[in-house]
Amino acid sequence: LALNPWDVVLCISGTIISCENAVVVVVIFYTPAFRAPMFLLIGSLATADLLAGLGLILHFAFVYFIPSESVSLLTVGLLVTSFTASVSSLLTITIDRYLSLYNALTYYSEKTVTRTYIMLILTWGTSICYGLLPITGWNCLKEPSACSIVKPLMKNHLIILSVSFFMIFAVMLQLYVQICKIVCRHAHQIAVQRHFLASSHYVTTRKGIATLAVILGTFASCWLPFAVYCLLGDHSYPALYTYITLLPATYNSMINPLIYAFRNQEIQKVLWTVCCGCCSSTVPFRSRSPSDV
Repeated sequence: LALNPWDVVLCISGTIISCENAVVVVVIFYTPAFRAPMFLLIGSLATADLLAGLGLILHFAFVYFIPSESVSLLTVGLLVTSFTASVSSLLTITIDRYLSLYNALTYYSEKTVTRTYIMLILTWGTSICYGLLPITGWNCLKEPSACSIVKPLMKNHLIILSVSFFMIFAVMLQLYVQICKIVCRHAHQIAVQRHFLASSHYVTTRKGIATLAVILGTFASCWLPFAVYCLLGDHSYPALYTYITLLPATYNSMINPLIYAFRNQEIQKVLWTVCCGCCSSTVPFRSRSPSDV
């Protein structure tokens, strides 16, 4: 096959995604202090994005060096599983943030740990089921007219994925609205108790809302174009449209470590310790709320 520049860009994107998220996975896996629910959820997100990056690399390699229909189904199944798990992990992190604020007094309990494991099982179980559909026969290799904008996925399969995304996005939007309300209420209560000026309360509230807006806005800007095109597009449309909308979606997996992992002070300490020994590995970890991550 003639080398497609868009496939090269996706492969490069996958390489960057893999490197970034591999660092997060290794740090969380090999640090005993990172066994709290919020770190498990961040680790789940990093694992999903790592698999997505590897899937992009493998898809490029197999398409141009080992072309095979069966292998193509495996790589597409891996990409569906990983990207579905990535989006679902973002939902679980949002739920965890909301509950850490809504049930602050009971958050640090065994119930939270149990709930986290249940969310992880549901996230990966559902994602794997979605990813297995093309391999188990739900593909358009024998019926090209049933193909979606992403071959060899069927149109119905992509519609289900797109509808699932919009449902997840709607839930996340609602949860972040509730988080904003709680943050504003807490900031006002603290300002009243400590006799802060109204301007201080305004600055604190604006900073919290701006952070949440950046998180949700980044997620929406990356995934919405591709999700909308999956519903409206057809297999007869130029492949260029698919590449243009798919590439920003991969950037979400590139940005996730910056938002959810590298901003965390505990992870930063470990990274500095490993890279240059600037911090002692015996430095005690400060317990943080997931809403701070």
